[in-house]
Order: sequence, then C-alpha cells, then structure tokens
Amino acid sequence: MAPGIMSGMTNQAIILITGIQAAGKSTIAQLLAERLDRSVHLRGDSFRRMIVSGRADMTPDPSDEAWRQLRLRYRLTALACDEYFREGFSVVAQDVILGAPLTEVVRLIKQRPLLVVVLAPRAEAVIEREKARSKDAYDEWTIEALDKGLREDTPRIGLWLDTSDQTPEQTVAEILSRAWAEASVD
Repeated sequence: MAPGIMSGMTNQAIILITGIQAAGKSTIAQLLAERLDRSVHLRGDSFRRMIVSGRADMTPDPSDEAWRQLRLRYRLTALACDEYFREGFSVVAQDVILGAPLTEVVRLIKQRPLLVVVLAPRAEAVIEREKARSKDAYDEWTIEALDKGLREDTPRIGLWLDTSDQTPEQTVAEILSRAWAEASVD
C-alpha cells in the first residue's frame, strides 16, 4: 500500500485526475493505480471511443449532440467509479473535465472519499510534451485556449499541481504525499 494517500481512515478512495490534453493524465493515472492495492485505472475517454457510429466529438464550437455525449461520458465514468468502489477497489479515474462540468462530475460520483487532482503544467511544457507524443491531441483546439479555460473557468477544487518540471514518478509521489489532506472533496 502506498504511503500518504491511504493515511486516512480508509484503505480505499476514488481519485479523479483531470487536466488538458497532454498534461500527463493517462501516464500519471496508470502509475498511481500501480502503486495502490486493489485498484482500477478508469479512462473516461474509453466511453467516447465506444461509440462506433454517430459520435459527436467536442470542438471549440460544440454541437448540442457533442455536449450530450460528453455529459453521457461523465455520467458513465461516475457510475463506473461508484461500482468499482463498492466492490472494494480504489479507482483512479482520468479524463479532460474542465470548467463547470468538474463540479457536476464531483456531484455525480456518490462514493467517498473522493480526491480531485488537477494536473496544470504550464502551456509551454504541454507544447513540448505534445511534440514528443506519437498522437496529436489538439485537432481544432489550441493548447493556449484549453490552458486558459482550465485556469480561468475550472473551479478551484481539489489539489492543483504544476507538473511542468516534474517527471511522472515525481508527480505520483507528490499526489501520494499530499492528496489525502489537500484533494478531498465533499
């Protein structure tokens, strides 16, 4: 069992990790889940990819259908978090949840403790990370626009981390040492 995060009164938690694309969510969530006993890495984006026909992706000017599908994805993520938790798993869920929807997802997840971690590297660091990736996460979006939305529109709940100068392992260590005390939400 990893020290720090499980120093509360329970051995179990739901850890919700968010941030813009290329902030390190998938890598951090996987490494964190590997450090916990009986854990699940829940990738919210997998629900989007399950739609075979009729998918409407989010864009800078999203359609009503894109918003409906995004809300569906968030509801499915919350339900899966709760069900895995009920079966005794710690859940590390990760997705791009920016702006007011973060508060809604926190409300949708019923089980507690719920720890929210926002990965907020500087835009310049994300640009460098994006160059090193084999996939392009920024179709119609710009890194600067998403970063601005994260910093200006996302509620300041949970633990916000500037991971610009950290390795993934350092970020996981910081989450393990600080999240229980600083990331818990009601």
